[in-house]
Amino acid sequence: MLSILIPTYNYNVYPLVLELHKQCLACRIDFEIIVIDDAGKFFYEENQAINELVNCQFSTNNQNIGRSKMRNLLGQQAKFQWLLFLDADTIPLNENFIANYLPYIANEQQVVYGGITYSEKLINKNCSLRWFYGKEREAIGAKKRNLNPYISFLTLNFLIPKAFFNIVSFNENIPNLRHEDTLFSFELLKKKIPILHIDNQIVHLGLDTNEVFLNKTKQSVVALKNLVDKKLINSEYVRLSKIFSKLEQLKCTAIFAKLFSIFQSKMEKQFCSNTPNLLLFDFYRLSYYCKLRLNK
Repeated sequence: MLSILIPTYNYNVYPLVLELHKQCLACRIDFEIIVIDDAGKFFYEENQAINELVNCQFSTNNQNIGRSKMRNLLGQQAKFQWLLFLDADTIPLNENFIANYLPYIANEQQVVYGGITYSEKLINKNCSLRWFYGKEREAIGAKKRNLNPYISFLTLNFLIPKAFFNIVSFNENIPNLRHEDTLFSFELLKKKIPILHIDNQIVHLGLDTNEVFLNKTKQSVVALKNLVDKKLINSEYVRLSKIFSKLEQLKCTAIFAKLFSIFQSKMEKQFCSNTPNLLLFDFYRLSYYCKLRLNK
């Protein structure tokens, strides 16, 4: 019935697997939980304990292959007709997480995204930007997400029929940067595969520090540029590249690029504060995108 697939890298996945295992047993379903570490060097012993659980297996790659290849590898190893992909640094919001997905397994004509949420309080001030961004931009209810089902889709908690995953898998030819979920959802859109959003959230636990998240943000902007340049996605599909196109028509992209160069360090300092300004963060990403486009 259900294959739960978890890619990981240097993270202790055992608590997540233990909770999922308990819930699957309670639901009395046929299931398997497969975890693969992408050549990480830490938490090997902790994750090895996964192999002691019934219907669960943990293994590690000999070399790092990247996020897209990891998810495809997991999908290839799955033996059941439904695949539930989860990120390693998460935990179900409630004890009915698996049960909440089961009614949708009867319909093999859609992908189901459960959503994500964050802790109510900021635990580590060094992770303020990631926490604020997640709370405001990712922790969105299903009703609002269903208004734009494809662009609201993230790959950290979704259920997909294996038949669909054989049609739309993760692109292994793009650089191992970011936006693989954007490309995946765009391919679903092109194939006219419906995405249904429900409220069945997982809690995101492994928050990046401000410095790490800023680096990943810049990687994400570079990745978006690559996807647009290679025509793998339409520039109108993502809000950032869509706004850039409008700025280009107004002939003011150079101004934004210049402002990024002038104020980059000051903006980054603000983002590392206890109350990062997300509107300024939007400007930061847009102006950096303008700079990249003008330097091509």
